[in-house]
Amino acid sequence: MPNELDLESAITCPACKARHTVAMPVDACVIRLACPACGHVLTAPEGQCCVFCAHGTRPCPPVQNLTNGNCCTQ
Repeated sequence: MPNELDLESAITCPACKARHTVAMPVDACVIRLACPACGHVLTAPEGQCCVFCAHGTRPCPPVQNLTNGNCCTQ
């Protein structure tokens, strides 16, 4: 039985500390996401694949599916 993916993550904005639940795409990494509260653009810092892995409560679906924890190859 395959692992069930959690497709929502609560993102915390580093600028204003607002927290929003965001639906994650299953087939792509999100490297930029604007905070709905203040407009600050969250980015994936070096070493993180996406904003969900860097700022969220859950890693992105590609990371949830992988055993090595690395998704978006550049």
